[in-house]
Amino acid sequence: MGISKGEEIYNLAKELFPICRSLSGDGVRESLQILSDYVAKDGIKLEQKEVPTGTEAFDWTVPKEWKIREAYIEDKNGTKIIDMKENNLHVMGYSTPVDKWVSLEELKKVVYTQSNQPDVIPYVTSYYNERYGFCMSQNQLDALEDGEYHIYIDSELFEGSLTYGEVVIPGESEQEILLTSYICHPSMANNECSGPALLAELMRYVKKMPCRKYTYRFVLNPETIGSLVYISKNLEHLKKHVVAGIVLSCVGDDRAYSIVHSRYADTLADKSLECILKRKKHFEDYSFLKRGSDERQYNAPGIELPVVGYCRSKYGTYPEYHTSADDMGLVSPSGFQGSYNALTQWMECMEYNGYYKMKVLGEPQLGKRGLYPTVSQKTNYGGVMTMMHFITYCDGRNDLFDIANIIDVDPYKLLPIAKKLIENDLLEVLESRGAK
Repeated sequence: MGISKGEEIYNLAKELFPICRSLSGDGVRESLQILSDYVAKDGIKLEQKEVPTGTEAFDWTVPKEWKIREAYIEDKNGTKIIDMKENNLHVMGYSTPVDKWVSLEELKKVVYTQSNQPDVIPYVTSYYNERYGFCMSQNQLDALEDGEYHIYIDSELFEGSLTYGEVVIPGESEQEILLTSYICHPSMANNECSGPALLAELMRYVKKMPCRKYTYRFVLNPETIGSLVYISKNLEHLKKHVVAGIVLSCVGDDRAYSIVHSRYADTLADKSLECILKRKKHFEDYSFLKRGSDERQYNAPGIELPVVGYCRSKYGTYPEYHTSADDMGLVSPSGFQGSYNALTQWMECMEYNGYYKMKVLGEPQLGKRGLYPTVSQKTNYGGVMTMMHFITYCDGRNDLFDIANIIDVDPYKLLPIAKKLIENDLLEVLESRGAK
């Protein structure tokens, strides 16, 4: 008996976890190569693309590439107080090089802690202002004795490139579904490794679909600058073809199911994903005012793509976020399985979505088609009422998600009904009004 999809995704995230990533550099490339190898066994080609330092993306510019080889603090006896080899959160992202002895007072000026969580190492970066720094727990800093300390960072910033990955799996239509996540954080499980790992498994799911109405576009990029670069290169195409999109972030824990809406919460992506998630045991609904990941860029004025965010526990809302406590113990196979189930069900519903219209006048005679009990008894009513409710609203005005909301049924559970009615030539599917 094979392992579950949740376990496969967890194992892939675990493989990504130790790598030191940032906006650019070899950590991103190594991570993309692992993901590329993972999906290649299903005949999927994940293309890595390089964008040179200095490239303009709307109001932004691709920064220098960062390479980090070593970083540590040691005392006068040569004992290492912290070492990025033990935890790569110990060095501030994009730190410039340093090699000198400093007093404890001077050391404290370049050490960052999370004082309200004294046991964790915080995640800290300085992408666009050149400086160096270290991170440790508040308890560890408080325990340091007065004296001299050797601070050492072997790094460099240079004219290099930013790397992103892309997969396009064609369907019958040029209309597209966009699924994207970011790949730019060091060793944090939920906030970094979960999105790319789930995205890779969703690529495999789409590739194995027996037929696809939509073309599926998968993008892995450094957060913010990476999405801006990608959008700037593809804006005309995206605006013409994307019907709905989802940004995956923090998708591996087992606490909640969350949506971060688009600016006006009025797209097909909003309606459809909310319809899937709101019947989960613990559903959290966030307006665009609570945005924080790449849904910001896809919804920016002038961009205005139909893209929402999906999380389990939303970034910024759980205590382990952006700290060393966001480790592989925070995510779980069951958490990943829940996300995988939710998003594959969403995709299947999207594939069958459209504006449903009955092809016969009046209530159809279901019994002669084997769709209604031939013996009428009050105990039989419940089993067919969902179908009857569904039929009632198949008047060409409502799509699958509208009907699910009206009759308060999970849209995924309506698919077998829709398929039976189509097979019996009772139902036609009109073009979705969400299409462009």
